[in-house]
Amino acid sequence: DLNAANSAPARHMTTAVCSQMADDNTEKQASAEEDRSEKTVSSPGDTENQVLSKRQRKKLMKQQKWEEEREQRKQRRKERKQQRRLQRQSHQEGGEVQSARKRARREATPSSLRLVVDCSFDSLMLIKDVHKLHKQIQRCYAENRRASHPVQFYLTSLGGQLRQSMDEKDKGWVNWKDIHIQTEHYTEVVSQEELVYLTSDSPNVLTELDPRKAYVIGGLVDHNHHKGVTFERAKELGISHAQLPLSSFVKMNSRKVLAVNHVFEIILAYLEKGSWQEAFFTVLPQRKGVVAVGWDATNPPKKDDETDSDSDSDPEATAQTEGRA
Repeated sequence: DLNAANSAPARHMTTAVCSQMADDNTEKQASAEEDRSEKTVSSPGDTENQVLSKRQRKKLMKQQKWEEEREQRKQRRKERKQQRRLQRQSHQEGGEVQSARKRARREATPSSLRLVVDCSFDSLMLIKDVHKLHKQIQRCYAENRRASHPVQFYLTSLGGQLRQSMDEKDKGWVNWKDIHIQTEHYTEVVSQEELVYLTSDSPNVLTELDPRKAYVIGGLVDHNHHKGVTFERAKELGISHAQLPLSSFVKMNSRKVLAVNHVFEIILAYLEKGSWQEAFFTVLPQRKGVVAVGWDATNPPKKDDETDSDSDSDPEATAQTEGRA
């Protein structure tokens, strides 16, 4: 009985604690349901502010603006399309003028004369001189394309260092037009009796150009290390040879050895002007101190500013190219 009496208060206390815990849980559940109810009945704006982040709100606003401006974008596209149509019409109307300009620029009377740049001296040049020769050939090509009487341009024996330089520095050379690029030697491309090698060492002086001939320019930049090599080569092959009539028309304060592009341009100028003296003064750079025969060297005739070739392909102006005059 004593044990029963002692355990009764304990059971009463346990029941009371359990009852209190149950009441607390009920209150928590009710509070949670109340919160959920408040969120459910809150306004949409409040829900967005509570649920969406700042970035999400900006994205939503951007999307709404995009939808609102849909029609404006459509209208702008129509306007741009109409503008392009008008531009095409205008371009077509002015097509005759544009075509006339192109014809004027390209109006030319091609010459049957052949100019051959002999590139068979690759092994005699340092790589820096090969690069200079490459630039000179580029100049020849450009001048021939814009000439009033373009010649038949041949580039022979192309290979070795020169071919490598062209591949590395001017990949577009493979698309060059109005030029015959050959890996073969010029004697395999043109019959021997039609060849005339232009070399300053030749005793023969060229007075006029024969349109039936092919004139060979030695592609060698050598700083005078291989004097007379082109002349000797021409004699070995039994080819006719000659020098340009420089001494007959002009005096220079340097050797008569000219760069490849200078010889090429002089011949183009002669075909256009019909005068060796005009051709020389048109092309030869002022640094060579060119004066007309019979003129006072201290008072040389003025040179046309437009045709001043002082900016030739070799800006260093010290490299001599063998066999060019």
